[in-house]
Amino acid sequence: MEEINFEIPSDVLDEIQTNIQNIIENFDIPDANKTEVIKKINFMYTQTRQMSMTDPLTRLFNRRHFETEFEREFKRTKRYNNNLSFAIIDIDFFKKINDTYGHSCGDFILKEAAYIIKENFRQTDGVFRYGGEEFAIILTETPKETAQIPLERLRKKIENYDFYFKEQKIKVTVSIGVTSNTVFETASEMFDDADKALYKAKEQGRNRTVSAEVKNG
Repeated sequence: MEEINFEIPSDVLDEIQTNIQNIIENFDIPDANKTEVIKKINFMYTQTRQMSMTDPLTRLFNRRHFETEFEREFKRTKRYNNNLSFAIIDIDFFKKINDTYGHSCGDFILKEAAYIIKENFRQTDGVFRYGGEEFAIILTETPKETAQIPLERLRKKIENYDFYFKEQKIKVTVSIGVTSNTVFETASEMFDDADKALYKAKEQGRNRTVSAEVKNG
């Protein structure tokens, strides 16, 4: 059965859940029954909300959730003057993998890479599938110099990892662009800075981590 990728905003789900709960509480049934129904509704709501935030292929958080979380973390950083680093990871020559081995292989590579990426970072960091073969990482309370350590470790781990699809060993590398909160006025500016660093990584030959230029004011 094909998986369904829910695209319902979390605030809409919250409103639906609240409305349903209010309706049930007003039913003319024993309170014990109301409590049981509300418990089941809340369980179903939690599952649906999780699906709305999750990429069905990789099981990472999806782009919609990334945009919400990145904006929230950026504003928190600006308010409390905390460190925040952000990275974009791109699988090198992913189209060639699809063209050579097929899209089933491409999906396999994405799932394996997602697992490796997820395992490489702290629970307090945010790991997202941004789209296609790109992943986004939000490293909370982390200056850029410190962020480069797990990012380089990840790059090397993927480079040395044995990806096997139908007994075929496939070479996979990633390019990474990283930046940190400096004088950016918006989360969008910070994202663009990491994207420019990623572009430089590709220009310089791929399979490398490139840091955006520091712009501290």
